[in-house]
Amino acid sequence: MSFDFTNNGQQLSVVAADACGVAAHHERESGANNGWNDKPETTVEQTPDGAFRRQRNAFTVRFGSGPGQAPVQAGRYRILGALGCGWNRRQRIVIRLLGLRDAFTPEIVYGRDEDGWKLTHTPGGVAELFGYDRLNDFYRATTDHFTGRGTSPTVVDLSTGKVVTNNYHILSNDLETAWAPFHKEGAPDLYPQELRQEIDLLNQQIFDDVNNGTYKVNFATTKGAATAAYTIFKARLADYDFRLASRRYLFGSQITDSDVRLFQTLESFESTYRPGFVRTFGTDDIIHIWDYPNLFAYGRDLFQTEGFIDDEELYALGYTPDENGNYRAATWEENDGPTPQKVKDQHKALYERWLEPADRAQLGGSPLYSGPGGGGSFELWQFGAYDGFYQG
Repeated sequence: MSFDFTNNGQQLSVVAADACGVAAHHERESGANNGWNDKPETTVEQTPDGAFRRQRNAFTVRFGSGPGQAPVQAGRYRILGALGCGWNRRQRIVIRLLGLRDAFTPEIVYGRDEDGWKLTHTPGGVAELFGYDRLNDFYRATTDHFTGRGTSPTVVDLSTGKVVTNNYHILSNDLETAWAPFHKEGAPDLYPQELRQEIDLLNQQIFDDVNNGTYKVNFATTKGAATAAYTIFKARLADYDFRLASRRYLFGSQITDSDVRLFQTLESFESTYRPGFVRTFGTDDIIHIWDYPNLFAYGRDLFQTEGFIDDEELYALGYTPDENGNYRAATWEENDGPTPQKVKDQHKALYERWLEPADRAQLGGSPLYSGPGGGGSFELWQFGAYDGFYQG
């Protein structure tokens, strides 16, 4: 079976395909924005006032049995993504929690240049199966108007060699629902029916203000835009810190898809995003995750929960060293080479903080909160169901 991408495949450019926000190779216009935050990528996806506005995903096929949907068949697909990409780690966490690894297998891409993400050459991997070297090759096989980079994560169909979806926003929801026949025994219900509308609304807020909020700070081209994004980011963490003071998880006693999405940023903030904040504002007077004690305890609780992080991610995020005792270079400097002892000590200390007892097992808590949809408005958000309702 093949899929018709006529309505899903949009004209892709280098910038549109850069879903993870990893610095692409673009030249700034001379003197643009007076050189503020002068670095590659910041001129790519911008509003006129210098704010970062992430582009949409190109392929949005859903999994299921409906018309135009990708059939749910174990072993038919691979999800290709970078370990340093939070959108990809989100899917990896869900796959581990639900026991889907054999049915919906993740595969790592690494490194990126003008030719896009590089495939990992391993026995049985997609590079071997299709003779490809780059993620881009799957996009070219899918649409004849591809001109940019494939994004992390991307799901490919092994039966056709074509891209099914790169829509990381809803992929985890499909894994939680359409792929239920392949969930392991006792798998958590990450997307319970009775909470879905409120989960959707909270997820939108988490994405806008926290997940993507870090990029809004670091990829802003004006100080005003960066400051506004940072102010919102801090306010949102304070809100969640209060919410988690009396709840073990965001919706009370059960882990949901929202927890996976918030954890995605918490786990990597100190080693990945905070250093960018420091560079952006030119000061070390930047918040730490542990400035929000309930939020950090919640993050540690998840960090220590089986499935939320694995050995590959621990190394990729700079928590653990390689077999030679060196940390991944990008987590501490731009150049490869032996890690200085001072830096080793810093990484070891950070990891040890995440392993401190969370002491949250006694918390339950109500799923009711005053956040998105909590004011009784969630029933109005049907994502199109009310189109034309107010038109005479």
